[in-house]
Amino acid sequence: MRKNHFAVVLIVSLFFLWGFALNLNPILIPHLKKACQLSDTQSAFIDSASYIAYFLLALPAGRFMKKFGYKGGIVFGLILFATGAFLFFPAAQERSFLFFLGALFIIACGLTFLETAANPYITVLGDPEGATQRLNFAQSFNGLAATTAPFLGGVFILSGHKLSPEVQNAMSPEKLNIYLNHEAAAVQVPFLIIGAVVLLIAIFLIFTPLPEIQDETGHTEHKGSLLTEKNLMLGVVAQFFYVGAQVCVSSFFIRFSGHVAGIEEKSAAMFLSGALLGFMAGRFIGTFLMKYIAPSKLLAVYSMINIILVIAAVLLHGKASVYALIGVQFFMSIMFPTIFSLSIRGLGSRMKEGSSLLIMAIVGGAVFPVLMGRLSDRTNIQTAYLIPAVCFAVIFYFAMANLKVKKIKLSMAH
Repeated sequence: MRKNHFAVVLIVSLFFLWGFALNLNPILIPHLKKACQLSDTQSAFIDSASYIAYFLLALPAGRFMKKFGYKGGIVFGLILFATGAFLFFPAAQERSFLFFLGALFIIACGLTFLETAANPYITVLGDPEGATQRLNFAQSFNGLAATTAPFLGGVFILSGHKLSPEVQNAMSPEKLNIYLNHEAAAVQVPFLIIGAVVLLIAIFLIFTPLPEIQDETGHTEHKGSLLTEKNLMLGVVAQFFYVGAQVCVSSFFIRFSGHVAGIEEKSAAMFLSGALLGFMAGRFIGTFLMKYIAPSKLLAVYSMINIILVIAAVLLHGKASVYALIGVQFFMSIMFPTIFSLSIRGLGSRMKEGSSLLIMAIVGGAVFPVLMGRLSDRTNIQTAYLIPAVCFAVIFYFAMANLKVKKIKLSMAH
């Protein structure tokens, strides 16, 4: 498999790229809430604009790759990603929240193509026995991006200046407009740089040969609707709730830290970066533990621990509550790739279709933050964290349903 080593490196880098883009949302939510004067519910639509694309584009992305291959899907996804990043410049000029949402949606359309291609692609670039470990390893670089994005976003996007409603009401319209325009403009240069880097990678890929993986046919051929694959469908539901939980936990973390412990936004962004460092460490540690512990059993234990930690975050006060939420990140680390691998095992030639359904389930990240924002507006942000606790309970059920699976074998040609 030496000929696939460069392909593995290249695909792993894509995990970093989309992880970086998605994990800027916890920075954009408080930042655009301030710059565009939004409520918690309105700011949650930042996540919705990102994650609704997965629902709308996942199946078309799968069909696109059936026709043009994995490489075609990856290059097209990178071009969409770069286009959306460049659109942040005029969106900030206009200080239009709808424009920002449109740019985020286009970025997410590109990410949908990248994830639909890269998740199954990395599983077949090597020994089928190590597919889950390999996917967890690749997702670890997604975790590295998750750590890097809030840190850099906190430094280069968040100003640390938040005016109370009373102060804003006392300002003249001209001064308030200058302040809000200055806040909105903070995203322009960072997203221009992101767009340029992504576009260069797309150009590089166009001229780089990649092995095209052919799905195996024969004994692993499945007839009929994938909706009859019970474990796949259960996995789709679990992935829907998992992504909802992950997005909720991260996206409102800065608001949560300010509410329960009085931590200002730049410091809270550093706390979040540290929490996501734990997420990255959890990916590497989880990959190692799966050599000795069945993936489904580890998933069950981690989901139960997270239920306890989230409830603690809701009930405790001050920094103890923040620390409980930080702990959640570590135990979320293995969930996406483990659910993914458990769900598509044995699909054979229908893996691309099954993968598309699981990528569609990422729409949970569009649904649950809005519900959480609504609950926060009606109660408070701390109480609203009961929503991810319910999500982890669903993941626990999926893990228990898969306890008999000791190893994951993906029947695909490589």
